[in-house]
Amino acid sequence: MSNMTEIRWHGRGGQGAKTACLLLADAAFASGKYVQGFPEYGPERMGAPITAYNRISDEPCTIHSNIYEPNYVVVVDETLLSTVDVTAGLDPEGAIVVNTAQPPEAIRPLLRGYPGKVYTIDARTISEKHLGGYFPNTPMLAAIVQVSRVLDTGRFIADMEASFQHKFATKPQVIQGNMNCLIQSMKEVHGA
Repeated sequence: MSNMTEIRWHGRGGQGAKTACLLLADAAFASGKYVQGFPEYGPERMGAPITAYNRISDEPCTIHSNIYEPNYVVVVDETLLSTVDVTAGLDPEGAIVVNTAQPPEAIRPLLRGYPGKVYTIDARTISEKHLGGYFPNTPMLAAIVQVSRVLDTGRFIADMEASFQHKFATKPQVIQGNMNCLIQSMKEVHGA
């Protein structure tokens, strides 16, 4: 399927990679796309490496497997770069987005020769500023939407605000913080 975008997420249990993957699927569905969003389950526990996947297309998707040759990879925890081959199968015409305070040039040597685009975002600083704690999933979600352009960014922001209003109906104080995270992350993701 030539118009399908495949995204693989790498994170650690408890960091919200699975949640961000599912939020992206919800936003894509709300914009009229055909979607899949699913984690790969194993003996995961808090802090253990996890993988999650998104497929987003304008046509029905009949593939039902993990994603082995993604267009994009999101790395929620930069410590995984030394233990997991996050670039395995990654399309050289795609990109990788890494949660780190380092610039893309400093991350590239850790990517096992991956020749494609490298983007970085400091999700820790952004989430601590707007949410008062380390919640990297919201900044990483915004960063991959900005980098991949898989969704219209204006529509994505509007759909996420509606989603947060529903999700956090009993905690309205976190809605604006999450929205601020999304907006700042889309502005601050850097590529090389």
